[in-house]
Amino acid sequence: MAKREKATIDHWQGQEVPIGQSTDVKLAVSESYTGISLKIPIRIIRSQNEGPTVFITAALHGDELNGTGAIRQLLCDETLSLKCGNLILVPILNLLAFDRHSRYLPDRRDLNRCFPGSESGSLASRIASQIFSEIIGRSDYGIDLHTASVRRTNYPNVRADLRNPEAKRLAFSFGTEVILDASGPLGSLRREACHVGCPTIVLEGGEVWKVEPRIVETAVRGIKNVLVKLEMIDGEMDRPERQVVITRSQWIRADRGGFLQFHVHPGQIVETNQPLATNTDLLGREQSVLLAPYEGVVIGMTTLPAISPGEPVCHIGKFQKSTAGEELLESRSDSDNSLEERLVEHLASNVMVTEREPEGDSPAQP
Repeated sequence: MAKREKATIDHWQGQEVPIGQSTDVKLAVSESYTGISLKIPIRIIRSQNEGPTVFITAALHGDELNGTGAIRQLLCDETLSLKCGNLILVPILNLLAFDRHSRYLPDRRDLNRCFPGSESGSLASRIASQIFSEIIGRSDYGIDLHTASVRRTNYPNVRADLRNPEAKRLAFSFGTEVILDASGPLGSLRREACHVGCPTIVLEGGEVWKVEPRIVETAVRGIKNVLVKLEMIDGEMDRPERQVVITRSQWIRADRGGFLQFHVHPGQIVETNQPLATNTDLLGREQSVLLAPYEGVVIGMTTLPAISPGEPVCHIGKFQKSTAGEELLESRSDSDNSLEERLVEHLASNVMVTEREPEGDSPAQP
């Protein structure tokens, strides 16, 4: 882990940020074609007492708006009162992509592959450098909110490098049923933040271009759970009874072009060789059936039934122990109107699902 000297939060690019107050600041990250400064709006909430600084960011990919909805809810929450520490809330991190309703910057680069950035590099690299030095450079912990990419949806899951004890603490505290253990891609914000000593986790949930109520509820609950765990706010943690760690996952891909009839929905527990989707031609004649390669949980899936050969259909996270699926189902059924039950019901409405009997010991399609 690289060592760093954390920057002070008392001042933000020449603006004073008083203790015990909420202050709106702006971070200049680039310029428009007309030379006008491009500034990211940020709210900093400071307690009267010393404590950790936590950043919450959304729309690092400009079309992923569920996190923006969650942060806006926090911004409007008059009951949110810090006992100690500081909170940095950034509802839109990638303004240039957000203005274009796009995942990517105008130079077609993915900002989430450009950290820690460079002051003299490409447009994306320069923006990443400013964000990294001014936000991550002031923070002790971070939560970065994401969704699935276009034409896909994700069952809410936290992604974290569980080799990092503090990132692991954040991941389990956040309170999703599913936790993916991975360090993240090279150049991603969470990976590079962890590398310089700012443990950071990612929430993946829902779809692009939407603010989905159940995903927002999950994000807000998780953020508050983390703040309770860090003793920054009062309250009780609200987590599911069971949480499962996924160390291996696989996208099941179509072997032929066609039109899909789905048999599972996001968040569903699946068994080995359970049918995931039937591929038919446009007149309804069956061409192939995609099967689950192992027992696990549906982390994500396409929402577009028209498919080409090789395109991803269903993302399955493999259970590490044989009883994991039963435990998750039991946990859901034991809770009356739990958030997890409502999440499954909500996300199931994004795809048309019909049942199909398992095909015995037939091999899974590639």
